Amino acid sequence: MTSVKMTGGLAAAGLIAMLAGATPATAQQKFVTVGTGGVTGVYYAVGGAVCRLMNKDRATTGLRCSVESTGGSVFNVNAIKSGELEFGLSQSDVQFNASKGAAQFKDKADADLRAVFSVHPEPFTVLARKESGVAKFEDFKGKRFNVGNPGSGTRASMEELLAQMGWKLSDFSLAAELKADEQGTALCDNKIDGFYYGVGHPSAAIQDPTTACGGKLISLTGPAVDELIKKHPYYAKATIPGGMYANNPNPTQTYGVLATVVSSAKVADATVYAMVKAVFENFDEFKKLHPAFANLDPKSMIKDGLSAPLHAGAVKYYKEKGWM
Repeated sequence: MTSVKMTGGLAAAGLIAMLAGATPATAQQKFVTVGTGGVTGVYYAVGGAVCRLMNKDRATTGLRCSVESTGGSVFNVNAIKSGELEFGLSQSDVQFNASKGAAQFKDKADADLRAVFSVHPEPFTVLARKESGVAKFEDFKGKRFNVGNPGSGTRASMEELLAQMGWKLSDFSLAAELKADEQGTALCDNKIDGFYYGVGHPSAAIQDPTTACGGKLISLTGPAVDELIKKHPYYAKATIPGGMYANNPNPTQTYGVLATVVSSAKVADATVYAMVKAVFENFDEFKKLHPAFANLDPKSMIKDGLSAPLHAGAVKYYKEKGWM
């Protein structure tokens, strides 16, 4: 049984005050936290955008939103389950595994996990040091490679790819576990030869090493990738456009997932309703808060990449809008 932290008690107190007929301004302010990822990643930008829009209405809703940089998808799902976070960003494959009790959540399905909406596509992005002599992913065998920090969706997906290829972590001379915002510097400092990262584009985490030391994007294609896409509904082929990053004029073929926002059935419907309303009533502003959001479409966001049931608070708003 999971324990709920004190914030849950404060939330309940705030809710009781509101139900007792207090005006939202006099009701106890409730704090909600969005778990993201590394500060240079797009998850952090999503969390920042959501909180910025939610906080515009905090005098009315009584909700104050804050962003937390975390270890990523798996960490966020676990922290939502334990009541430490109200919302979190998660790769669509991690959401699927957590709701179904598969892979890293084997026999630990989270019946309370709820989907809120999906955001941008996240192609798995491999970057090699210019001097490493790497032309394809297989060339990393025996080299120093960052496989991602434990608790990140990137690491979970990396392990799935290696298993499909029949590789082990010991096939690298070094399997580093650096966080997303440490790997670009490590690449340019000749500490690693390459890294794998699930991220929306354009991303500062890719822009910095391609500009600073000529990092080279490597395509992720072949039988193992084709098999993963065939086996798993949350994966799809993706292309990183040529010229998006310095020193990388050609398109890079890969595959990926979708970034999704998740919550828990234990989080009040009114809280989730306020969050989706803040985002979709200010959608043009939301799309301008990061280039990765430019092509988002609300009707796709409420169904694509979502395998956990939609939160009742989100459903209420989507039905009001006539989207469901």
